[in-house]
Amino acid sequence: MAKSNRKPALGRGLSALLNDSENAINSVNDENAAQVIGSMIDLELDKITTNPFQPRTYFNEEALEELSQSIRELGVVQPITVRKKGAAYELISGERRLRASIMAGLKTIPSYVRLADDRESLEMALVENIQRQDLDPIEIGLSYRRLIEEIELTQDQLSTRVGKKRSTITNYMRLLKLDPIVQTGIRDGFISMGHGRALINCASPELQIKFYKAIVKKGLSVRATEDLVRNEKNSTSSTTSNYQPAYIKQAAEDLERFFETPVSVSANSLGMGQLKIGFDSQEKLQHILNQIKSGK
Repeated sequence: MAKSNRKPALGRGLSALLNDSENAINSVNDENAAQVIGSMIDLELDKITTNPFQPRTYFNEEALEELSQSIRELGVVQPITVRKKGAAYELISGERRLRASIMAGLKTIPSYVRLADDRESLEMALVENIQRQDLDPIEIGLSYRRLIEEIELTQDQLSTRVGKKRSTITNYMRLLKLDPIVQTGIRDGFISMGHGRALINCASPELQIKFYKAIVKKGLSVRATEDLVRNEKNSTSSTTSNYQPAYIKQAAEDLERFFETPVSVSANSLGMGQLKIGFDSQEKLQHILNQIKSGK
């Protein structure tokens, strides 16, 4: 039998192993996989594709420029993490470092090589994302939800995986119940997570937005916001008809004369309330609607 001219892979350099498309290492069972898993290597930036599962959606350009300047002076202190996909590499975590390295004009970047399928890549990206100190509360909540829904972790499993109490995870995920306008306010730093937790207890998204605007305009503290929401809940749970300033009574009388039908108006201490217009037939209802539409 003729001898193969092929040289054994063992003993070859790590760089050669990683770039060998003929002997692509894709799983732990592949030949020479043990030499790749957990290895560190300088990878060319143009050979790394971004992570399609990247949980982070916003990158501050000013912060990227600061990181880029630091990389120019000190280099990349913490390697990025990539996974082997055939002869290519896909980013798992470290997109800020990757972007900043490109801005800094680097050609290569220190990379920690992993073998991971799509599910594992998503999980690693999400968990790494959660551990970052510069992440906003909404982004953390979204990452927790994705780990539960897409990775199918229970809250107990998630608690163990990220090293956080279940109550902490719950508090972050509850922020996702806030109106998108309020969520944006948290992400942009106009209000804190504490403000958001207080606003969750509002009766409606409209009330959340009303109080959110009041917080920003008046600079209300978290304690003041909690009191505001609590007082609103107490006032709405009691009969609003007890609070009837002169303008409420006058409005009811004016509307009764205009529509020629019974009208009741009630409001709470914040000026929010209900208007009820009575009618005794379909014809009367149509007459009221015509008056409203015509403005006469």
